[in-house]
Amino acid sequence: MASLFTKIVNREIPAHIVAEDDDHLAFLDINPLVMGHSLVIPKQEVDYIYDLSDEQLANIHLFAKKVANAIEKTVSCNRIGIAVIGLEVPHAHIHLIPINAMDDMNFSRPKLHPTQNELAAIAGAIKENYLT
Repeated sequence: MASLFTKIVNREIPAHIVAEDDDHLAFLDINPLVMGHSLVIPKQEVDYIYDLSDEQLANIHLFAKKVANAIEKTVSCNRIGIAVIGLEVPHAHIHLIPINAMDDMNFSRPKLHPTQNELAAIAGAIKENYLT
C-alpha cells in the first residue's frame, strides 16, 4: 500500500507543495511546529532515509538546501533546523523548520493548526523564493 507521501507525490491527496524536481518533493507540514515547517521527500517510496543510495542521500540533502534557503527568505528566523525522525510515516523525509531557539524544534510541543488559506499563502511565498 502506498504511503501517505506517495499519495501526495501522485497527487491523489492535496498538499501545499513548495518545491519539486524530478526526484524530490517539498511540501508544508499541515500541523507545523512553526509556520514554514516543511517536509522534503524522495519521490521514490523508501521507508528509511539510510536505505537511500549514497547518491540519492546526497541529492535529497542538496534539494533540501535549496528549499531551506527559500524558507529562510520567506520566514523570519535565525536558521532552518533539520530533523530526520522517520517514525511517523514509512517514507523517508526531512523536516525543515524555521527556528529562533532550540525549543522551536521540540516535537512534543503542541502543533499549530493553520487554516488552508494560511498554508496556501506561505506555500506560495516559499515557492516563489525557491524559483528565484
